[in-house]
Amino acid sequence: MFWRIAYWGVLISLGGLIRAADPTWPSPNDELEEIMYQVEGYRSRNFGGTVIPCSSEASGPGRQNAAEWLRAAFHDMSTTTNLGGVRAGGMDGSLQYELTSSDNLGPGFNTTLKFMADYYTSRSSVADLIALGVYYAVRSCGGPVVPVSGGRIDAVAGGPIGVPLPQNTAFTFEQQFIRMGFDKIEMIQVTACGHSIGGVHENEFPEIVPVGSTTNGEVPLDSTVAAFDNKVITEYIAGNTTNPMVVGPSIKATRNADFKVFNYDGNVTVNAMAGATEFNSVCATVLQKLIDTVPNGVVLSDPIQPYSVKPVDMQLALNSGGSTMQLTGFIRVRTTDLGGDSVSSLTLKYKDRNGGTDCGNTDCTYEATVLGASRGFDDEFSWFPINAAISTTTGISSFVLTLNMASGTAQILDNNGESYPMQDGILIQQPQSCLFSGTLTVTAAVRNDRKSLPVNMFLSYKTPTGNPNRPVPTLKNATVVMIEETCVGSYTFYTANYTDLGDLAYASKIDIVSGSGSSALKDDFNAASNLGGTCRPFQNPPSSCTTGQGSTAPGTTTTSSVSSTSTSSTVSTTSSITSTSLSTTSSTTLSSTSTSPTAPAETLHHRQDLGEYTLVGCQKESTVSGTRALGDASFAYDSMTLESCMKNCTGYVFWGTEYGRECYCGNSLQATSEDAPLTDCNMVCGGDSTEYCGDSNRIELYSTTASQPAPTATLAPKPTVSSYVRVGCYTEVQGGRALTGASYADDAMTLEKCASDCVGFSYWATEYGRECYCGNILDSLSTSVSDADCNMVCAGDGYEYCGSGNRLELYQLATASSESSARITPSPSL
Repeated sequence: MFWRIAYWGVLISLGGLIRAADPTWPSPNDELEEIMYQVEGYRSRNFGGTVIPCSSEASGPGRQNAAEWLRAAFHDMSTTTNLGGVRAGGMDGSLQYELTSSDNLGPGFNTTLKFMADYYTSRSSVADLIALGVYYAVRSCGGPVVPVSGGRIDAVAGGPIGVPLPQNTAFTFEQQFIRMGFDKIEMIQVTACGHSIGGVHENEFPEIVPVGSTTNGEVPLDSTVAAFDNKVITEYIAGNTTNPMVVGPSIKATRNADFKVFNYDGNVTVNAMAGATEFNSVCATVLQKLIDTVPNGVVLSDPIQPYSVKPVDMQLALNSGGSTMQLTGFIRVRTTDLGGDSVSSLTLKYKDRNGGTDCGNTDCTYEATVLGASRGFDDEFSWFPINAAISTTTGISSFVLTLNMASGTAQILDNNGESYPMQDGILIQQPQSCLFSGTLTVTAAVRNDRKSLPVNMFLSYKTPTGNPNRPVPTLKNATVVMIEETCVGSYTFYTANYTDLGDLAYASKIDIVSGSGSSALKDDFNAASNLGGTCRPFQNPPSSCTTGQGSTAPGTTTTSSVSSTSTSSTVSTTSSITSTSLSTTSSTTLSSTSTSPTAPAETLHHRQDLGEYTLVGCQKESTVSGTRALGDASFAYDSMTLESCMKNCTGYVFWGTEYGRECYCGNSLQATSEDAPLTDCNMVCGGDSTEYCGDSNRIELYSTTASQPAPTATLAPKPTVSSYVRVGCYTEVQGGRALTGASYADDAMTLEKCASDCVGFSYWATEYGRECYCGNILDSLSTSVSDADCNMVCAGDGYEYCGSGNRLELYQLATASSESSARITPSPSL
């Protein structure tokens, strides 16, 4: 099992794990929590793509995106009204309908909403995303943590005109802020905090910044345009400010708005917040009030905090054969403040369908070691993969987690006493579901004791508005009755189709529901982007149906026939173990001429021939990160045998066993997989002590041909993709991004997908196997390195390279490159 590596750099401190008031999982804020805290690294959400670093000018020279995100939040909130004690508007996403208003000059609002639109779902409103944008903008620029709650509800139309304009008098400003719910002091504080980053642009405000008077169209509001600090105040107090809304042409044009506001109380407020600590404290408070200004009737949650331990993407699905279902997903562990004791592994212990401990042939536990690490602005996390086979006879209802400490102690986590809930009444079958050309087909497995209940698919999908001034697509919903199809053991498949989803079909979210009201069970918020383009048939369906309910242990039937003669005996044994991923039925016939009625015991040895397959030998795992020697299908269970793996891989050219309990299938052998001595494959199969099942990073390999197969897959850099040519492998910028035009992440990332996402940009690059970055300028701090550094394969294509950690597989538009080498444009001076 080639990901069993000691990740010493991410060992976990017990002291940094458990905190008071940890959220209870699942939470309505789970989607927002991941966007907020999974900032960079493994399984990052990349929400900060255009505001990290703070100096990012992804929207063009002189436009700091962080400042534009902060400005967007104020403009969204500031149309709020309070009539008769009833607040309307506020932080409600109405900005998406107001982009043509005279209140909202400049392209920044459109580019902000266009970026955030990719994260807009039924669980992350536009208003909540704009609020998260404040947190990201301020923290990216070194400012304080602005607490963010969830639960904002989006408006369905624009609000009234009412954003404060530079030409207003100080008294008018005060009245406008009172309407918003802010007093005079808070008005001054909001203005100072909001103007800590960014500047004024000549295209929008030529009376303040004359056209042609700057090199990049912008005059900064203080001397640190890309740092959230108190300079906007201290420079004003010291009299050496260059803030164009305090000095310069704005005075004569009566548009020196910052001076009007700061001086309104004789500079008392600005002097009180001039210290760095005071400035950050005031800004955290007043900006939280800004994003928490919501219409009457909207109830916000408590501020979103990161889980100490969080299950992520936990999913059940029937395995081939129908006797087991696979529990997959991740446990994310917060590793902030390392020190003291550390976690060496994580144990998941589950309860059966009835809340008991009957788990068939297993002990109800699964142990995981760390796979990857990610980080937020203030937190670090480690990821533990879960991949456990569970008997469909006994099922699962919940689990608890144990952190196994290096000191020998253990820490049990039970979700605030609730355990972590799971249901196995209805499961989405991703391999049997698909999305192609806007047509969605979904297959659900419903436990047979629930067949009398209705089964429905609820679909949330996006449609473009067709209006360039409405960059946020419309979120629509559809309900489809699922149709009963084939019985698969203790489950029955149901299917539903939906057509004409259009170009944004991949952004759809799928809920499947069995029952209604108090009887309802659901497998929800499944991403359509995780589905393949072809619905695959279910392999090895059982020949009979069962009720699907109950917790009796799976039986083992043994039939023996012993001849009464003294010269020979035949023993026929058939065993069926229902706790495995697929059929593990094996049949063995032994003959001898002994007078004993018992056949001689078979000794441990390598099997040369099995069925239509022949032993190739012992093979090393792939040396390329993220790939397997055999990558088409995989299974794992504790009762592994060569025979069951062969049956699981029926129809494939190759199959092999590894680590005693793992089975891999494929029609090609990865090119970097090399021969190993047969003695290296010396781990006994979990289900048969007379057979070898590979070893760690070693595969007991079988093929349909007797000769050693030549590698049939080619993994190599691609010189051209679409209209782009490969530049090479380049470094990421320390603390920033080499390409800042746009960013995407997808677990099905390929070079072709990244090229398509970045159409219109001069450059694009893939990184970390699943990330894509676009831009018209490559930062001059990004330098060329050896191609060997870009050794991580693409998540969606095992034969393409997609960079590596802090390494970019870089491509440039062919028309923009010279014949001899690609032209790398340095970043402009800021």
